Amino acid sequence: MDMPTAVRTYFDADRDADPERLARAFASDAVVEDEGRRHHGHAAIRAWWLAAQAQYRPTTEAVEVARDGDGVVVRARVSGDFPGSPAVLAFAFTLENDLITTLRIG
Repeated sequence: MDMPTAVRTYFDADRDADPERLARAFASDAVVEDEGRRHHGHAAIRAWWLAAQAQYRPTTEAVEVARDGDGVVVRARVSGDFPGSPAVLAFAFTLENDLITTLRIG
């Protein structure tokens, strides 16, 4: 699938369970919005990802990518320890200077 480098890095680091590499795909002031909560900056994004891994043990498989300017929406099948698993979720990324500035998951 054709994805910008930062988005590919996000999904590869997620698959490889590498929170440091995942956080580096984001700008230093990036924001992740997931489950009604906002996580701002590398440390908070890393902590959010680690908590999600511990709670849900998710696996994510990208199934579709759509680009619109600086935005990229990846529809992905997410499986794990949560009601309704597996679910197809939209990962909406905004990019700037080859880094993720926002990620909204829903």
